[in-house]
Amino acid sequence: MNYIGSKHKLNPWILETISKIIRSPLKESIFCDLFAGTGAVGRKFKPLVKNVIANDIEFYSYILLQNYIGNHNPLDFEKPVKELNALSGNKGFIFENYSEGGSEGRLYFSKENGQKIDAIRQQIENWKKNKEINQELYFFLLASLIESADKVANTASVYGAFLKKIKKSAAKPLILEPAHFETTNTTHRVFQEEANLLIKKISGDILYLDPPYNARQYGANYHLLNTIAKYDTFVPQGKTGLRNYEKSTYCKKREVSKSFEELIKNAEFQYVFLSYNNEGLMTKNEVQSIMERYGRYGLETTKYQRFKADKTENRNHKADATVEYLHILEKQ
Repeated sequence: MNYIGSKHKLNPWILETISKIIRSPLKESIFCDLFAGTGAVGRKFKPLVKNVIANDIEFYSYILLQNYIGNHNPLDFEKPVKELNALSGNKGFIFENYSEGGSEGRLYFSKENGQKIDAIRQQIENWKKNKEINQELYFFLLASLIESADKVANTASVYGAFLKKIKKSAAKPLILEPAHFETTNTTHRVFQEEANLLIKKISGDILYLDPPYNARQYGANYHLLNTIAKYDTFVPQGKTGLRNYEKSTYCKKREVSKSFEELIKNAEFQYVFLSYNNEGLMTKNEVQSIMERYGRYGLETTKYQRFKADKTENRNHKADATVEYLHILEKQ
């Protein structure tokens, strides 16, 4: 997925840095990805560590994490995927509220794709209700739908707005593509909780933090993925059809430092690694000042290509790249 803050391209650097810093073998470590998003970092570490703990407050992320991190045994998915792809469209909630030809006139999806999303989503829920699929396959199919729908979304990048005309990629018919996950011999844990609350209930060896960097709330930017994942009934608000969403203190200039220090203080992990960048709400010096109070501090940096939304939207960023920080704390 084209996802704000995704560390997919930075994964080799993150893995190399963490492997270099920690003293015990990775394969004996419990690794926690506390602000996991699409799970890119947790997925990288999943086959390399003893256990992964993955968490995100957003429901669409929780579904993706249940598949990519939580699922660890092979699944027989070919037949249900084939059946879902063969379904005819249905004029349901997504079509009416978020698609071309729907009653609300929002162009997030083409007419055909909006109806196809409804049909697939309804069938997955029916299978679950009738106990024709287990929980693991349910999460797998939902994750597959979320990612496949995102590929044909009629947006520039995120779901804060839709385009005025259906673009070429959004006009292509939706095909449900399997969301393949790594199989392992060990189980892993997935949560959907506020990070500062969950940190008080868990412990491990390596804590990886990738919180929001700026004022953009993920619940607003990806609201439609939550709606597809939950498939609940509500009254979409405004031109973009927003739903009520969680607002993170990590997106608020006046609250972020307090929340961050509280998290670090409560973390029962030997090593803490924080991904942040030079344009974040907290400065490099603020982060260093907080982390140094709890142990030995270090810092690694690398240049990183800016997320494309920052270059296409009116954000007044002139640089093509940012400086990505990996702040390091060995708690004492």
